[in-house]
Amino acid sequence: MMFGLFFVPLVAGLLSFIIPWDRLRRTMLMIVAGSHLAMTACCWIVAPPTALNGWFVLDPLGVLFLGIISVLFFAAAIYGVQYLAKEKHHRQGRDEQFLFNNAPEAVFTGCLLIFLAAMTLVVMSQNFGVLWVAMEATTLVSAPLIYFHRHHRSLEATWKYLLICSVGIALALLGNLFLAVTQGPEQSSLLLADLIKNGPLLNIPWLKAAFIFLFVGYGTKMGLAPMHTWLPDAHSEAPSVVSALLSGALLNCAFVSVLRGYQACIAAGIGDFCQDIFILFGILSLFFATIFIFGQTDYKRMLAYSSIEHMGILSLGVGLSGAAVYGAMFHAVNHSLTKAGLFFIAGNILSHFRTKEVKDVRGVLRVLPRSGVLWMAGFFAITGTPPFGVFLSKFMILRAALDQGRVGLAVIFLAVLCAIFIGAARIFLPMAQGAAPEDLKNPAGKEPGFSVLPTMILLALVLVLGLYIPGGLSDLLSAAARMITDVP
Repeated sequence: MMFGLFFVPLVAGLLSFIIPWDRLRRTMLMIVAGSHLAMTACCWIVAPPTALNGWFVLDPLGVLFLGIISVLFFAAAIYGVQYLAKEKHHRQGRDEQFLFNNAPEAVFTGCLLIFLAAMTLVVMSQNFGVLWVAMEATTLVSAPLIYFHRHHRSLEATWKYLLICSVGIALALLGNLFLAVTQGPEQSSLLLADLIKNGPLLNIPWLKAAFIFLFVGYGTKMGLAPMHTWLPDAHSEAPSVVSALLSGALLNCAFVSVLRGYQACIAAGIGDFCQDIFILFGILSLFFATIFIFGQTDYKRMLAYSSIEHMGILSLGVGLSGAAVYGAMFHAVNHSLTKAGLFFIAGNILSHFRTKEVKDVRGVLRVLPRSGVLWMAGFFAITGTPPFGVFLSKFMILRAALDQGRVGLAVIFLAVLCAIFIGAARIFLPMAQGAAPEDLKNPAGKEPGFSVLPTMILLALVLVLGLYIPGGLSDLLSAAARMITDVP
């Protein structure tokens, strides 16, 4: 089962490069997405056995984030089928010779499926070497997805993504080397279980250095400020279906990678040292997001800066430890579902209005009624308005800060959230309301069911999670939280 989660999308992705029929490729995309979701559901019910002497384990933390990845990819596959069909229709009218073959769609589908395989490998890996390779693979295989439109802006975004994330992954490699050094010359295992077992014997100075390099390296891929500079460009220029996976799934993979290093530090008794780093970068990310959201003129970039905000919230929750870790795990679920849905709707708006400029988009509620309603619902959800689940997870983190007596930190957290709500409202509300621009060619847009159905499902899930957390999910969140907290 565990290897099926990895090999099924990997093999299907490789086949996509050689299959000459678009319809068969899209069908295979849907089948693989459904199969992956079914296998993931089985892993939620019955944990698969450890594989390759502990190198691959689906522990509660891995199962939680595997579930997020699988659900989002299934939603992205539903949205992607109609997106690819529409994109091919638009491309056939362009005077670009290379677009008349199947290469763009073959590369897109193939890389998308291999991207799923690489992210799956990240959450399954318990060996820091394999984890590093898997994270690097996510960078390489997602770069062609960002460059899909072959525009000079997408080329710049892809280049920045590769350059900055490669520097980050190189720093993470140094972190792996320092992890090996912490165990002395006789043993240099990079297996998480060995590091936890030998925690009290690890060399503390080298372990602190290892965590710093792992945090900065994978934190770059996670989009934490000030290492976030690749993220707004990549999310803005990538196709919306790719932006949804980058924000909702890939950032979580980097978060899991950081947490694996944190687990070793907890075992060695230096959890406090790591928590201070989590809190520092969490607050920095919240401040950076607030500043840039206020001055934003591109609604896809605004969503990207919102992702930086929510990665900061995750980092802050882990740094606070205790009950806040449960809130952080729950927030990862809520943010991923909400942000993916918003990127899908942003794609619908971009497809109809042909612009990412906020000032040129007006009257979405009239022009695209279903997308307009979901756009507004997504706004209230992502900003933490009750009764959506994002409100509940933010409240858990805030309450934990107050319970710990960190009133100043709680005040800063609340102030930043209020400012971000105002900044986001200045973008969402004018876009949804008012009359459509007079030069809009199609004032009454037709919305295919597949373009709005994924967001409807995702936001419905977030709404339900704000009212009721199923027992199975709550138990999994608790188990995952216990793995990364040093508070009994």
